[in-house]
Amino acid sequence: MSKAANRLSLGALPRSDAVKLTITLTAELKAQLDAYAEVHGRMHQVPVDAIALIPHMLAAFIARDRGFKTLSSKGENRVQPKTALGATSNASGA
Repeated sequence: MSKAANRLSLGALPRSDAVKLTITLTAELKAQLDAYAEVHGRMHQVPVDAIALIPHMLAAFIARDRGFKTLSSKGENRVQPKTALGATSNASGA
């Protein structure tokens, strides 16, 4: 068995603040996510809910996306900071 077969791309899960989103998955993708969570829990010796994996998987995907890195470094897809209410901040306070 190769060395790569003995590890997962997703490491241990860090703790963080969260924003709740609702998504819809196919039954097949949900089954794969549940299977991944089961293997992840065994490998890290910490049970994990499949739902908890989704944000970390998305973050890992974005971190590895070369096209996104290229475009965002050129300012073509830059995310603007928002306030808690979703409006951009205004230095005048108005």
